[in-house]
Amino acid sequence: MELQILVLLSSMDSIVAFFSSIHPVWAALIATTFTWLVTAAGASLVFFFKQMHRGVLDAMLGFTGGVMVAASFWSLLNPSIEMSETLYPTMPWMPAAVGFLTGALFLYFLDKKMPHLHINFNENESEGVKTQLHKTTLLVLAITLHNIPEGLAVGVLFGAAANGLGGATIGSAVALAVGIAIQNFPEGFAVAMPLRRAGASRFKSFWYGQLSAIVEPIAGVIGALAVIYIQPLLPFALAFAAGAMIFVVVEEVIPETQRDKYTDIAVLGFIGGFLVMMVLDVALG
Repeated sequence: MELQILVLLSSMDSIVAFFSSIHPVWAALIATTFTWLVTAAGASLVFFFKQMHRGVLDAMLGFTGGVMVAASFWSLLNPSIEMSETLYPTMPWMPAAVGFLTGALFLYFLDKKMPHLHINFNENESEGVKTQLHKTTLLVLAITLHNIPEGLAVGVLFGAAANGLGGATIGSAVALAVGIAIQNFPEGFAVAMPLRRAGASRFKSFWYGQLSAIVEPIAGVIGALAVIYIQPLLPFALAFAAGAMIFVVVEEVIPETQRDKYTDIAVLGFIGGFLVMMVLDVALG
């Protein structure tokens, strides 16, 4: 066991060293492409299963929420505050507060304007502007909305680490990417399975399941580019990503886990996700 742990730590050190040696935009693209591919791996389970126990789904969604909440503080808000102490010494709280609020309002606007349907909701409970889009498309749009802040967070953190300010490091950026990838695996499955259960073919269910995360590399590159070339934006951008992620968790992820009898299992999943992300960030960051 000790040997396995040492091998794992050595591998993670090599990964961190690799990302440290390349341009942060390339690092953000590679990392977010990895998170997208893990989503596709999760969605591929639809080729082998047609049903998923509701308790398993709720536990997966709870785990996702836990990862996102932990990442919002350990990987985003905390570095934002540390950077602000250097860049804005008279008001170190201001960038984190403004960025956090702006990120939440940005997702609020998208939530109101983009038609979408949460995983465990009925078709007549779709949100956003009224549309005649098929339920499949609405489900994919919901997870796409969910994935925007995740990709943005990874890109922003790689850009912040490249500038060497505050608590942002390549290790913490890698930890965030790994944490998001871990929760993307069940998320891909959670998107593809309802589509399969609704009658879609295996391939179509897989296709839409993985497609929901393709926005992550795009958002990641945008985030990295923005903060690399506009350094004073760094603490705002980190907090912006945190606010967006918290909005998604409270407005979407948690409500989806509270609609059946497996609420306690979902809470335990949330605790597990939070612990995993916290350990990753502390160990690698």
